[in-house]
Amino acid sequence: MIDITLANFESDLIQASLQQPVLLDIWAEWCGPCKALGPVLEKLETEYAGRFVLAKVNADEQQEITSQLSQMFGVRSIPFCVMFVGGQPVDGFVGALPAEKIREFLDKHVPGEGEIVSELETLEAEQLAESGDTETALAKLEDALAKDPGNDEARYDLIKLLLAEGALEGAQAIFAPMADRATGLLAEQRVNAFDRYIDALAAARQGRSPAELSAAIEANKRDFTARFELAQIFFASGHFTEAMDELLEIIMRDKGWNDELARKTYVAILEVMSKPQPKPIPPKAAAAAGAAEGKPQLEIAGKVAVTANDPVVDKYRRKLSSALF
Repeated sequence: MIDITLANFESDLIQASLQQPVLLDIWAEWCGPCKALGPVLEKLETEYAGRFVLAKVNADEQQEITSQLSQMFGVRSIPFCVMFVGGQPVDGFVGALPAEKIREFLDKHVPGEGEIVSELETLEAEQLAESGDTETALAKLEDALAKDPGNDEARYDLIKLLLAEGALEGAQAIFAPMADRATGLLAEQRVNAFDRYIDALAAARQGRSPAELSAAIEANKRDFTARFELAQIFFASGHFTEAMDELLEIIMRDKGWNDELARKTYVAILEVMSKPQPKPIPPKAAAAAGAAEGKPQLEIAGKVAVTANDPVVDKYRRKLSSALF
């Protein structure tokens, strides 16, 4: 539990909520309901084992903070609790609610134990895959998805490994729950990219051989259909830079070819290659989740470094920009 003042408001409330949810309890010495609510919140902070932080601010001593929050939410009474997530106040409740009601409130904003374990297993799987232990990585990712079907990065990582193994049907099955997010006005770029990735393997299985395509391109440098088919083969086999090199040849000669298919596929490859920043996992919550699973080794994943930019991705972004402009 942390006491909030103007001095630590930015560091211990705003910045801290970028790492994990922070529940701010606005209270006062003279407020009976506040004194009843306080111990309930402290017990819940312990119960949730690091999945959120409880902070408290004295309404009489820190009027600048409390008045701004009261105006923001249109609240004029205490106790008043505000949930901060991602550096912003996102929700709140008024009054000394019973523990069950507060749990309902918390569960809307605080990651569940399964979600945390799922994130940790995803990070472990990525390390295992990089070391060449694909079989164990696949098992970790499958378990991560079982614990949290909404873990998109586990789903993407699993699709990558399955496609690398040539398991098209398996990749299609893993992708199916998010397939409707790949199209339409609200299409998500990353989901669309993996849709194209899967399609590339399906197309590569049905098309001409690399030798036939290379011969066709040698005979006609503007045989864009052959170049695109060859790019699909490279894409499907994980030879991403070779795929983008072929697509660049199309883009430089005819940017609008086939409704900009070459550019769209190039962008999809960049998206597949890019790794989003991992979600912050508080070490205390990671340790608790790992212990609950009987896997203390998961604690190390609580110390996740910021993902660095991939120089190859940056290089090929610049190449595309030059080709387009």
